[in-house]
Amino acid sequence: MDMAAVMGVELLTEEQYLELQKLGDFDTKSSSWVKTPADMRKLGGALFGDRRFGRVFFYHNGAESYYSARGFRSSLRV
Repeated sequence: MDMAAVMGVELLTEEQYLELQKLGDFDTKSSSWVKTPADMRKLGGALFGDRRFGRVFFYHNGAESYYSARGFRSSLRV
C-alpha cells in the first residue's frame, strides 16, 4: 500500500480486477495483490488474485507475507 501511494496509484478492487481479466489473460503464472476490505485488513489479512484453469480466483494471506513473484495491480486516474 505504501509503494502504491508513493507511485500515486490505487490498488484495484476485486471488482476492478475481474473487469481487467475480461480484457485479457493476466496473472496466469503469478498472482497480484488487490485492494483488501478494511475489516479484513484490520485482522491482518490481504487478498490476491490470479487466473488459472480458465477462470479468476481470489485468495487470502497475511498482509505482511512477502512473495518475490507477486506484485500488485493498480489504476491511475488522470
